[in-house]
Amino acid sequence: MNEKARSSAEGGVIQKLLSIFAGMSDPDAEKKKILKALGKDLSRSKFKFYRPKGQEALPGLAKFFYELYKLTAPSQVLLGNAQSSAALKSFVIDSYLSKEQKLISERLTEAYILEKAKTLSLKDIQDLVKADLTAYQAVFDGETSRQIDATYNTLLSFVNFVSFDYYFLLKKFDSSLMERSFSRNPKFEAINGEYIADDLADFLEVFLPLDLEADWRRVFGALKAYRNTDVIQVEAWVKLLPAMAEVRKSQILEQLVRHVKHDPAWAPLGRFPGERIVEPHFQKLRAQIETLVQRMIQEKRNAKIDEVAKQVFGTAVVLRMKNYTEKANVIFAKKMLGGYTQTQAMNYLKGYLIDYFKRDVREIVDILIIRGQWTTNLQMQQLSDVYHGLLEASDQILQFDEALSDEGELGSRIKSALAKSDRDKEQVKYLRNLLKDANDKAGGFITRSGVALIAIGRHLKSLIDDYDRPHHEVLLNWKELDGAAPRPIRDLLVETYKKIYYMVQLLQYYAKEEGGA
Repeated sequence: MNEKARSSAEGGVIQKLLSIFAGMSDPDAEKKKILKALGKDLSRSKFKFYRPKGQEALPGLAKFFYELYKLTAPSQVLLGNAQSSAALKSFVIDSYLSKEQKLISERLTEAYILEKAKTLSLKDIQDLVKADLTAYQAVFDGETSRQIDATYNTLLSFVNFVSFDYYFLLKKFDSSLMERSFSRNPKFEAINGEYIADDLADFLEVFLPLDLEADWRRVFGALKAYRNTDVIQVEAWVKLLPAMAEVRKSQILEQLVRHVKHDPAWAPLGRFPGERIVEPHFQKLRAQIETLVQRMIQEKRNAKIDEVAKQVFGTAVVLRMKNYTEKANVIFAKKMLGGYTQTQAMNYLKGYLIDYFKRDVREIVDILIIRGQWTTNLQMQQLSDVYHGLLEASDQILQFDEALSDEGELGSRIKSALAKSDRDKEQVKYLRNLLKDANDKAGGFITRSGVALIAIGRHLKSLIDDYDRPHHEVLLNWKELDGAAPRPIRDLLVETYKKIYYMVQLLQYYAKEEGGA
């Protein structure tokens, strides 16, 4: 064979090989081949759901969905908001608790704790709650938590399953079908498969995640507790499960969609829930209990404050500050700022110093210092110094309050910063510093005034004791002082001392709070 002939022969072989390979890799040809095979499988299926020739969805498919619809229709109404229900999660968790464990759970409710608080101290309540929380948490070991989460996700899969719009699909087979009406037998007709292909794809999203081998009696038990009624006919559901499992195993629905859509590669996307409810449940419970206990502590603290305030002022409501007020805090709250934090304490302090100290205490201290014959000037000087220090504090508090007015030194800066804060973030930082400065000053007044009142109280207690002694050691002329006072000097000392004692108690609540901030 000459060179030209040999070359021509080789070229022919190559062309044949290329044509063979080209035919093997022709995507359209391969697709048609697969779809043809898929059609044969569908035609041989024992489920009379689909006729490949003509791509018809048959009444047998509608009957399958109709059985599901009849069974799940009541559940659609009862479980309308189940996915967002916190109560449902609790019912699932409770289904795993023993009788003793449920008793612990009941002790961790607000109603129970408030009832126990009527007979127990707050310390005992805190100890009791702590022990119950520890015992309750121990219930949920790793395996129990896994089972609870699995049950809840099975329940969510069921909710998704019953929420599928069966009526919309079935009405395509029988246009006269009435929603949730099962008094007559429907007359289903064969229809073009294209009409329901997307519906079947949507159904597979909720059908495939359904755990057909789950402990459905436990699941439905939780749902019954949640809705206080059976959400489905349990025995009918259990009886239908094998048929559902058989349909799923056959993959006929997936095959039907692939054939109708002419897409052999199509695959459904299952909506598999992956919720974890045990840890969030316990964290939420702990937070609720801690909030409740803190509220009880605060309420008890407020009740004590009100009780002590009434001993001093005759009322728990005392409003003396003009600018350092809760009313001013409204605008700060809108800017997400803490505002003035010591308003109540400053109202009490200013009220006491203006309404009582400058009148009652001044009256008796003037008598003691001016008319008293002291055995040593040191004690008299100490009383005088602390007394005048509180008078100065009274004036300083007035100045402090005035400085916070719109025209005041600090108040004008706060007003200006507030006006600019929306467009200038630096002004917000500046505001925080101004408020901190004001609160620090208020805290300083509270602490220093409390210390000064304690000192005066000690002096008054010492003088009461001296008055009661047969031989006086501090003041020598008590009879003269009795004559100079508008009432018996001892009565004045005792009344003033008591009021100072309660006022110190009152300030200590806020001094502790301010110190712990």
